[in-house]
Parts: sequence; C-alpha cells; structure tokens
Amino acid sequence: MRALQYVEIGSPPRVVDVETPEPGPGEIRLKVTAAGVCHSDEFIMSLPEDQYIYGLPLTLGHEGAGTVDALGEGVTSVEGGESVAVYGPWGCGRCHACARGMENYCPYAADLGIAPPGLGAPGAIAEYMIVDDARHLVPLGDLDPVRNVSLTDAGLTPYHAIRSSMPKLVAGSTAVVIGTGGLGHVAIQMLRALTGAHVIALDVNDEKLSLAKDVGAHETVLSNAEAPDAIRRLTGGLGATAVFDFVGAPPTVAIAAASVATDGDVQIVGIGGGTATVGFGATPFDATFQAPYWGARYELIEVFEMARRDQVHVEIETYSLDEAPRAYERLHAGQVRGRAVILPNG
Repeated sequence: MRALQYVEIGSPPRVVDVETPEPGPGEIRLKVTAAGVCHSDEFIMSLPEDQYIYGLPLTLGHEGAGTVDALGEGVTSVEGGESVAVYGPWGCGRCHACARGMENYCPYAADLGIAPPGLGAPGAIAEYMIVDDARHLVPLGDLDPVRNVSLTDAGLTPYHAIRSSMPKLVAGSTAVVIGTGGLGHVAIQMLRALTGAHVIALDVNDEKLSLAKDVGAHETVLSNAEAPDAIRRLTGGLGATAVFDFVGAPPTVAIAAASVATDGDVQIVGIGGGTATVGFGATPFDATFQAPYWGARYELIEVFEMARRDQVHVEIETYSLDEAPRAYERLHAGQVRGRAVILPNG
C-alpha cells in the first residue's frame, strides 16, 4: 500500500510504498476514506533530532475515518464495511481516566508505549491503517466521512476546551478565539451553538478573519500588540470571560493573558511554545489558566451529534494521496482555509 511518511528529520514528508498491515488479535484494519492534516504534524516535524520521540519512519495522520476492512481475532463489536471514525488519544483502557472515556488523560499510556495514530503509531494518511481496539472507533452512520473526519481533532479539541468553560459563558459573557484556522473556525460555531457568549475572533490578516465572520464571529480583531486594548474596548473595559488560544505561540499567549477578565478562563490549546506568567499582580483575580489536550470519547460522540444536527461543520480542501505533501506546504504557508483532508483511496 502507499502511505505519507515522515522519513528523515528536517525533511518534508513523502509518499512511499509500505507493506499492507494485517490486524492482530483485538485489532481492526480500516480502508481509509479520509484523513485530516493538522498543525500538530507540522510541530513534530519541526523538532530537532534530540527532541523527536515519535519514531521513524512515521506514517502521518491523527484524524482518520474509513470502512472496516478486516478484523483481528476476537473482534465482534464492529462489522465489515461499517463507516467509522478513529478516536485518536489512545490510553491503557483500564485506569480511572480511561474508564471515564478520557483516554486523552491516561497517566500510563506513555510508560506502556501506547501512542496515538500519526503521533507515534502508524497514522491515517495511508490506504489502510490499524486501530488497536474497537473502543477507539466511533460509528459515523449517515455522516459524510470526508466532511467530518476532522471533527476527531479539529472538533473534539475545541469542544473539550469550551465544555469546561461553559458555566461561565452565560448571556452577556464574551469569548475570544485566537486563531481562526482548523480548530478556531470550528470553535466559533460551537460557541455560537452552545453558549450565550459574544464571540470575538482574532487572526493575523483580513483574509483569515473573513472565515471567522462567515462561521459566526460577532466581531473580528487583528491579532497584534493592539489586540488586548481592542478587546477591552469591545467589552466595556472588563475583558473576556474566556479566551481560547488555538495558536499557543508567545505573542498569542501574551494577548490571552492581557485580555482575560477577573474570574475568567484562559485555555491555551495551541502548541506554539508560549507560556504565561501567572500569580498575584500578574493576572486578574481568580483568572484560571488551562492547557487542555484533545478530548474524551463521549465528547467525540457529542461532537458528531452536533454535526448531525447541522450545528457545526468543517471548511475543507481535499487532496489525493499524491498531493498530500503539497497540502502540508500550503498548511505551512498559512494558505489552507479551514482544514486540508487527504483521500488516500481516491
């Protein structure tokens, strides 16, 4: 089969021929219908050799959907031909976090050598992929896998962050979304559907902010040094009830910290390397700073229900497997509107 792999530190990914995997006991092989392209892939491919821990060669793709193609011994809970999405943050399946469906916070996964697909385990940008356990599959039913595959991360991750701040996002509140790309444009829709918040979106140019307006942002502000003052003006001097930073770079984290209101939330979702200084005098009273990671399996089911009810959608660009390297080039250049989706089997 063919797959998109990161083969050499510092080199771009390339399409290669590899052996088609066979499912072992308890495993499922999917014929991949669609796989999303994410900035997290860019992040791990930018790491120097002494910090890279994901193994080489690495088949990319942690957003995956496909049809069940082959079952390993003992698998009875899924059927051949079923359309499914992959729940990506795999855990041990036995601890307290995993028992609650929150494998994203499994404390034992790393020690046991368990890694998400595309982030250590072979990922979804391939003609076929192996899923380690049926519990990591979520039925898609009548949902279009191409249009909805990116909800497995670009939907689940913002939903998980928003869900924890929802008690504060009542009528009259303000939510700021920094970064209106793959995750951010979905977050705006979720905030509009689930909360009473007035939504302010930030990004670096008017073209990116146009997408934010298209999906429901009430206000848009350029993401620069003047942004905190603009947010304060738009909130009558109070600041934002919750700030969701989907970039996480030092400048955007600084904007988030300077924009949050007293008793507000800052959710640093992006992995751009930024950190916040917190403490008495450095941040507003009772402001909460969190660094959420991905989401729970039950939350992914809820996200798919939102899609089924037309409350959320992902703006996508589609690419063939041969075009996958170009999708990453466009992502790196900031040219992707929404999410790039690879169709490994055409």
